[in-house]
Amino acid sequence: MSKQSGATQSMPSAVRMHLQELGENLSIARKRRREPLKAWAQRIGVSEPTLMRMEKGDPSVSMGVYATALWLVGRSQALPQLAAPEHDQGALEDAVRAAKARSVRKRPLAYAASPAQESSP
Repeated sequence: MSKQSGATQSMPSAVRMHLQELGENLSIARKRRREPLKAWAQRIGVSEPTLMRMEKGDPSVSMGVYATALWLVGRSQALPQLAAPEHDQGALEDAVRAAKARSVRKRPLAYAASPAQESSP
Protein backbone atom coordinates (compact mmCIF):
# COMPACT_ATOMS: atom_id res chain seq x y z
CA MET A 1 0.00 0.00 0.00
CA SER A 2 1.43 3.39 -0.99
CA LYS A 3 1.52 6.40 1.28
CA GLN A 4 -1.02 9.02 0.36
CA SER A 5 0.14 12.62 0.33
CA GLY A 6 -2.08 15.47 1.46
CA ALA A 7 -2.51 16.48 -2.17
CA THR A 8 -3.91 13.11 -3.20
CA GLN A 9 -6.17 12.92 -0.15
CA SER A 10 -7.73 16.31 -0.91
CA MET A 11 -7.96 15.67 -4.65
CA PRO A 12 -11.32 16.59 -6.22
CA SER A 13 -13.44 13.56 -7.06
CA ALA A 14 -13.62 14.63 -10.73
CA VAL A 15 -9.82 14.47 -10.95
CA ARG A 16 -9.81 11.01 -9.39
CA MET A 17 -12.41 9.87 -11.93
CA HIS A 18 -10.37 11.25 -14.84
CA LEU A 19 -7.21 9.54 -13.60
CA GLN A 20 -9.10 6.25 -13.26
CA GLU A 21 -10.40 6.63 -16.81
CA LEU A 22 -6.90 7.44 -18.08
CA GLY A 23 -5.51 4.39 -16.29
CA GLU A 24 -8.23 2.15 -17.71
CA ASN A 25 -7.61 3.50 -21.21
CA LEU A 26 -3.88 2.84 -20.91
CA SER A 27 -4.62 -0.65 -19.65
CA ILE A 28 -6.87 -1.30 -22.65
CA ALA A 29 -4.17 0.03 -24.99
CA ARG A 30 -1.62 -2.35 -23.48
CA LYS A 31 -3.99 -5.32 -23.73
CA ARG A 32 -4.97 -4.52 -27.32
CA ARG A 33 -1.28 -4.66 -28.15
CA ARG A 34 -1.08 -8.01 -26.37
CA GLU A 35 1.74 -6.70 -24.18
CA PRO A 36 2.22 -8.36 -20.79
CA LEU A 37 2.53 -6.22 -17.67
CA LYS A 38 6.19 -7.17 -17.32
CA ALA A 39 7.11 -5.96 -20.81
CA TRP A 40 5.31 -2.61 -20.45
CA ALA A 41 6.69 -2.06 -16.97
CA GLN A 42 10.20 -2.56 -18.35
CA ARG A 43 9.55 -0.22 -21.29
CA ILE A 44 8.22 2.48 -18.96
CA GLY A 45 10.95 1.86 -16.42
CA VAL A 46 8.78 0.95 -13.43
CA SER A 47 7.90 -2.14 -11.43
CA GLU A 48 4.88 -4.24 -12.29
CA PRO A 49 3.05 -3.13 -9.11
CA THR A 50 3.56 0.52 -10.13
CA LEU A 51 2.24 -0.20 -13.61
CA MET A 52 -0.79 -1.92 -12.07
CA ARG A 53 -1.40 1.13 -9.86
CA MET A 54 -1.15 3.41 -12.88
CA GLU A 55 -3.67 1.31 -14.77
CA LYS A 56 -6.04 1.79 -11.84
CA GLY A 57 -5.54 5.56 -11.98
CA ASP A 58 -3.62 5.82 -8.73
CA PRO A 59 -2.86 9.54 -8.21
CA SER A 60 0.35 8.77 -6.33
CA VAL A 61 1.95 7.39 -9.51
CA SER A 62 4.18 10.08 -10.99
CA MET A 63 3.17 12.18 -13.96
CA GLY A 64 6.29 10.91 -15.70
CA VAL A 65 4.99 7.34 -15.59
CA TYR A 66 1.65 8.38 -17.10
CA ALA A 67 3.50 10.49 -19.72
CA THR A 68 5.76 7.61 -20.69
CA ALA A 69 2.78 5.28 -21.04
CA LEU A 70 1.13 7.90 -23.26
CA TRP A 71 4.32 8.01 -25.32
CA LEU A 72 4.14 4.23 -25.76
CA VAL A 73 0.67 4.60 -27.29
CA GLY A 74 1.68 7.56 -29.45
CA ARG A 75 -0.20 10.23 -27.47
CA SER A 76 2.53 12.13 -25.61
CA GLN A 77 2.31 15.00 -28.13
CA ALA A 78 -1.07 15.89 -26.57
CA LEU A 79 0.48 16.63 -23.15
CA PRO A 80 1.53 20.26 -23.74
CA GLN A 81 -1.97 21.12 -24.96
CA LEU A 82 -3.51 20.06 -21.66
CA ALA A 83 -2.38 23.32 -20.05
CA ALA A 84 -1.96 25.52 -23.13
CA PRO A 85 -2.63 29.19 -22.33
CA GLU A 86 -5.32 29.45 -25.00
CA HIS A 87 -7.32 26.79 -23.16
CA ASP A 88 -6.95 28.42 -19.71
CA GLN A 89 -10.60 29.14 -18.92
CA GLY A 90 -9.80 30.97 -15.67
CA ALA A 91 -7.44 33.40 -17.37
CA LEU A 92 -9.91 33.93 -20.19
CA GLU A 93 -12.66 34.78 -17.70
CA ASP A 94 -10.30 37.23 -15.93
CA ALA A 95 -9.47 38.90 -19.26
CA VAL A 96 -13.18 39.24 -20.10
CA ARG A 97 -13.90 40.78 -16.67
CA ALA A 98 -11.03 43.23 -17.10
CA ALA A 99 -12.24 44.21 -20.57
CA LYS A 100 -15.76 44.77 -19.25
CA ALA A 101 -14.41 46.88 -16.40
CA ARG A 102 -12.49 49.03 -18.89
CA SER A 103 -15.59 49.54 -21.04
CA VAL A 104 -17.68 50.63 -18.03
CA ARG A 105 -15.28 53.45 -17.06
CA LYS A 106 -16.59 56.93 -17.70
CA ARG A 107 -16.16 57.99 -21.26
CA PRO A 108 -16.32 61.58 -22.47
CA LEU A 109 -19.94 62.53 -23.26
CA ALA A 110 -19.10 64.35 -26.45
CA TYR A 111 -16.06 64.54 -28.58
CA ALA A 112 -14.75 67.96 -29.53
CA ALA A 113 -15.72 68.78 -33.06
CA SER A 114 -12.86 68.53 -35.49
CA PRO A 115 -12.00 71.60 -37.57
CA ALA A 116 -13.32 69.86 -40.70
CA GLN A 117 -16.71 69.33 -39.04
CA GLU A 118 -16.96 72.97 -37.90
CA SER A 119 -16.42 74.35 -41.41
CA SER A 120 -18.93 72.12 -43.15
CA PRO A 121 -22.33 73.73 -44.04
